[in-house]
Amino acid sequence: MRVGLALPQWDISVPAERPLRWETVAAWARRAESVGLGSLWLADHLFWDVSRYGGPAEPVGSLDPLATLGALARVTTTARLGTLVLCAPLRPPTVLAKALATVDVVCGGRLTVGIGAGWYEPEFSASGVPFLAPGQRLDQLEEAIAILRGMFGGGPFYFPGRHWTVDEATCRPRPLQRPAPPIVVGGRGDRLLALVARAADGWNTVWAWTPEAYQERLRTLRAACERVGRDPGSVSLSLGLTTLVGESEADLRRRFDRMQAVAPAGVMDGVSLDQWRRGRLVGTVEQVREQVAAWAALGVDELIVGAGPVPFSVVDLDDLDRIAIATNVGGSWEASEPLS
Repeated sequence: MRVGLALPQWDISVPAERPLRWETVAAWARRAESVGLGSLWLADHLFWDVSRYGGPAEPVGSLDPLATLGALARVTTTARLGTLVLCAPLRPPTVLAKALATVDVVCGGRLTVGIGAGWYEPEFSASGVPFLAPGQRLDQLEEAIAILRGMFGGGPFYFPGRHWTVDEATCRPRPLQRPAPPIVVGGRGDRLLALVARAADGWNTVWAWTPEAYQERLRTLRAACERVGRDPGSVSLSLGLTTLVGESEADLRRRFDRMQAVAPAGVMDGVSLDQWRRGRLVGTVEQVREQVAAWAALGVDELIVGAGPVPFSVVDLDDLDRIAIATNVGGSWEASEPLS
């Protein structure tokens, strides 16, 4: 199983650092790669808040994922670089394809394209983009995936869609990966899983899951694959989980207390360690090894760890050492085919 890290990205991602500094992001990326983590991930928000996690609704700044991945390409050498996930309705797919192709060239063919339908309504309103009904946003997403695949071929490309029309568009240089960078769709609903079966290379979901709930969603995905005549095993599975690892129960408690002390107000208030364990990758090194083995047995190809109290946040660099030991990291997602 491959293991990756959700990098710090927000102005509340790192304790006592606001705004977030690029040098800090680069340091976490280098450390993650040095301990053997095989991928690095960034989200896609114009700004963000932690109200859905119990924290304040105050918007905070966010680094753009594509610009940041381009920079990370120059400070890393082996880790795959990915988006978790791009918001399809906010990014015209022809323009997005050009940016992604460039990132793949700059990073030497290490890009994974995570993309989704979007959910954070405030950024739609702020940018003047209509926040359509969920079904319509899924339609936009499916069209965007089709356009990305077409554009990755270099062009000229034509697409007469309902949401986007493409007329003789080109994308040169093409991505280095052949036939193209893998496209992973993020989400969990029935209609989205049906879209994954029709159009995506992989499926991702985050940040708190029990094996039982995940198995139910897997059954839905496999049924969707069977309906369209696709081998369910051809869909790669990546799972993001909030993660905390200790050498012992005492060390785990110390790290939990440290995380709770720096969490945004409301996120971990009154939460016990036992409560925090549920649905997350939390425990001693041996306990987490057992949890990782259980996820591997369910077919998960890649675990993406969130090492802080909210997604794309962190606490201390030494957390990565314990995570690396507990997850037995080694290897990374290979390119679709050898690069020519």
